[in-house]
Amino acid sequence: MIITRTPFRLTLGGGGTDLPSFYREFGGFILAVGIDKYMFINVNTPIVDDKIRVRYTVSELVNNVEEVQHSLAREAMKFFGLSNGLEIVSLADIPSGTGLGSSSCYLVGLLNSLHALMQKPVPPSQLAEEACHIELDILKKPIGKQDQYMAAFGGLTALTIEKDGSTKVERLALGVDLVEALENNLLFFYTHETRDATAILSRQDAATKDNDFRVVSSLKEIKDIGIEIRDSIARGNLRRFGELMDVHWQAKKQLSSGITNPQIDAWYDLAKRNGAIGGKISGAGGGGFLMLYCEDSKPQLRDAMHRAGLRELSFRFEFEGSKVVFDIVSRDQRLAHIARLDTNGHAMAASAAAGPPSSFPRRNGGGELRPFATLTV
Repeated sequence: MIITRTPFRLTLGGGGTDLPSFYREFGGFILAVGIDKYMFINVNTPIVDDKIRVRYTVSELVNNVEEVQHSLAREAMKFFGLSNGLEIVSLADIPSGTGLGSSSCYLVGLLNSLHALMQKPVPPSQLAEEACHIELDILKKPIGKQDQYMAAFGGLTALTIEKDGSTKVERLALGVDLVEALENNLLFFYTHETRDATAILSRQDAATKDNDFRVVSSLKEIKDIGIEIRDSIARGNLRRFGELMDVHWQAKKQLSSGITNPQIDAWYDLAKRNGAIGGKISGAGGGGFLMLYCEDSKPQLRDAMHRAGLRELSFRFEFEGSKVVFDIVSRDQRLAHIARLDTNGHAMAASAAAGPPSSFPRRNGGGELRPFATLTV
């Protein structure tokens, strides 16, 4: 049994500039932080049969990887050349559809688990790029690169995305007092509304590709604001960070319909009247969590939000990314896994001899793709 723990994230600045439709033209910038709320992935290898069991909000029991309905689990298995004989169970502190990067947390945590199963650990940058490859290249999701990198790295992290997609990862080195002040002044309230980010991001992505002036100019502004947010936090000017969050929110609402609605606007106005300096809805928008920055009136703000029906989520920053927290594979499980790898390897070799090569590529440290090596013991 192998268990990984992968942190959710909060976006502090630059959200939306990590989509390929934008960064390929203008480059992207993200400032985000991991939090102490997690996705847990449990991977196990059966020893009495070769079935695949995938348990999440539903439970799947199938014979072959092609039958798996959970797209991330299916493609992760295929990426490793696993066709059967695996159990995957996921548990999360926070429900999906709340704007904290849960899908990428699932995938990064699963990839990390499978690397541990293969006894081939990799650095966070490779985990992130493998997850990007599956979500963006294979599944063609209209999403960016932020969630995969933040799941892999955690911490208070700036991501600079070049036009070619290469991503520079920088940690913000803050003193303990500044970290605690930032944690204490950020308040997080659950709206009790979840949404599918795909629809919102698809509209934003299409508008960016069409060079929609309003959307592109708003994203450029969001990128500039994100860089200023990073600089303000690094200088210890947290109040300016709060003010910039408000400017960011006004720009974000221009990106796509569905980012806000009359209820969200009413909650935000209520927060501003009760001491919030700035804030925004988490993730793509439309629901999830309302993040607010407040310095002097936190009891008043908490009371107002509570009376409005919102529930506060307490959190602290998480400075580690996805990690293996339990790794014990029994002798019988290891032998069963090796036997399946050997069988799958012969099947893949036969397929390659009969037609075009069929392999499951991965990115190495230099960014190119290469097939997975068969585990030898």
